[in-house]
Amino acid sequence: MVVAYKPQKAGTKSLLLFSLFSQHSKPVSVKQTKQAHARIIVSGLTANTQLMAHLLCSLALSSSTPFHYSLSLYHSITRPTVFASNNMIRCFSKSHSPRHSLLLYSSMLRRSCYSQPNNHTFTFLLQACSEASALCEGAQVHAQALKHGSADFVFVRNALIHFYCSCSSTECSKRVFDDNARSRDIVTWNSMLAAFVRGGQIDNARKVFDEMPQRDVISWSTVISGYVQNGRLEEGLECFKEMRDKGMRLNEATSVSVLSASAQMGLLEHGRLVHSLVESLKLPLTVSLGTALIDMYAKCGCIEQSKHLFDNMPLRDIWTWNVMICGLASHGLAKEALEHFERLTNDGLCPANVTFIGVLGACSRAGLVSEGRHYFKLMTDKYGIQPEMEHYGCMVDLLGRAGFVDEAAEMIDKMTVPPDPVLWATLLGACKMHGSIELGEKIGNKLIQLDPTHDGHYVQLASIYAKAKKWEDVVRVRRLMVAKNTNKAAGWSLIEAQGKVHKFVAGDREHERSHEIYKMLETIETRIAEAGYSPNVSSVLHDIGEEEKENAIKEHSERLAMAFGLLVTGDGDCIRIVKNLRVCEDCHEVSKIISKVFGREIIVRDGSRFHHFKEGKCSCHDYW
Repeated sequence: MVVAYKPQKAGTKSLLLFSLFSQHSKPVSVKQTKQAHARIIVSGLTANTQLMAHLLCSLALSSSTPFHYSLSLYHSITRPTVFASNNMIRCFSKSHSPRHSLLLYSSMLRRSCYSQPNNHTFTFLLQACSEASALCEGAQVHAQALKHGSADFVFVRNALIHFYCSCSSTECSKRVFDDNARSRDIVTWNSMLAAFVRGGQIDNARKVFDEMPQRDVISWSTVISGYVQNGRLEEGLECFKEMRDKGMRLNEATSVSVLSASAQMGLLEHGRLVHSLVESLKLPLTVSLGTALIDMYAKCGCIEQSKHLFDNMPLRDIWTWNVMICGLASHGLAKEALEHFERLTNDGLCPANVTFIGVLGACSRAGLVSEGRHYFKLMTDKYGIQPEMEHYGCMVDLLGRAGFVDEAAEMIDKMTVPPDPVLWATLLGACKMHGSIELGEKIGNKLIQLDPTHDGHYVQLASIYAKAKKWEDVVRVRRLMVAKNTNKAAGWSLIEAQGKVHKFVAGDREHERSHEIYKMLETIETRIAEAGYSPNVSSVLHDIGEEEKENAIKEHSERLAMAFGLLVTGDGDCIRIVKNLRVCEDCHEVSKIISKVFGREIIVRDGSRFHHFKEGKCSCHDYW
């Protein structure tokens, strides 16, 4: 707060204005700094170097520093002290031109008679080099710090570790860390931990974490984030459990990381636990935290909760909109996804490439061909976004499944980037669906050449031949599949129950309640047969009898998970399952019948989308 001005002696005025900066508990705003500057001018104290330097200090600490104003203040000081120069360097480091800090440092050296650098100078210079990812210049600053005897001061060493980490030079960070084991504080350890995490060396990060003499919430948050970023989700959640057991308080960064892990694994109860902790600790609903919660609920099958959170968010950015649009698309709510896109643009936000992945994905999952064509054209013509593989994938899937196979093939031929095998496989699936034998044969053989160990390409091609009654070709492809020793992608299904995550694979008998699960499978088979179910074994490509094929389908991973869910959840409770592969036609039909016969809502997140099974129907309307 700015003190009201009263005419006083010059010395008293100086002391009064100085106290504004030196005793303020929080950084003052730019507006307050300008008010103080005006008082200094009115009081005739602009020649007071100390006061002007403190004005610069308040700007350097401000979250939004008006760079040109800072520079004009600095230039108004006839003989800047090292304190003034350091704060100007700090202002430069937060500007769009952080490298200008180095020019100012050179100027300091030339005027060394009254502005010799000190330890803080190197800290701020390294901060600027970190912002600019200026490895060469930062290395020169390192040399200067050594020359001036500052490199062993702990906060300079911390800045060096952070700088090399920012420039992706983890080994240099490690050398600085190892140079002087006696000159370390918790920031040093956390900086080294962050360097390993940023470099993707999560095992080295864990080693540093385990060796730390003490840890704070930043230490825990960094290692948890490392596990999640490197796809080691279960280890990240286990580390979070350790953190809570140690009595550490949750912060925003940890919350976002754990919510991300919960979202990717589809662990609703775990995500709800984090949400309840966030609320109990009264953490503010920032854009990052709110977006992470929306994403978690969407990916755990609770799209209504996502919509509620989105509508009540005090602030949203483009990523919040992207998460909401992609979430609606994955649940088959195409109309709402497109409405959200229109709201986004009406609010003056510019869509990103991810936005259009959500929009085109929504069109693809609902078969909205004309809308998909419109938004694909809008993306390139109006917003200048060049299509990436994901955009082409959505369009090929949309056109192919809707029967426009030739148009999809033409789009691939005209792509500005080389198509990947996944794109060709998408078109191959469309050829199978619509009986495009000649094109399917061509694409199938191309895929086998591109990736001869992927069993799915052989299965699709053999199915196309079978549909055309080309039995000799079916046998040939099957034999080729065996000869090439193909790898089948391992299918699994997860279900969260009784405070644990239970994972099943096809034919799984490793679960501790396996006997009960298979008993429940028998009950399911009896009841769905009574409801008119007849097995569809077209997805089983093996030289075995029909009975064996039926048994193979009965033991698919999602059916085991459903049987377990019926065992451990209460009557009428929703059963939630996460599956890594796209659900097969037979399991999709069985899930619909189970939902009706057992009176349960079953939500399955497969490799493509969400399926909400209820009262014998699916939210995808059998279009997936």
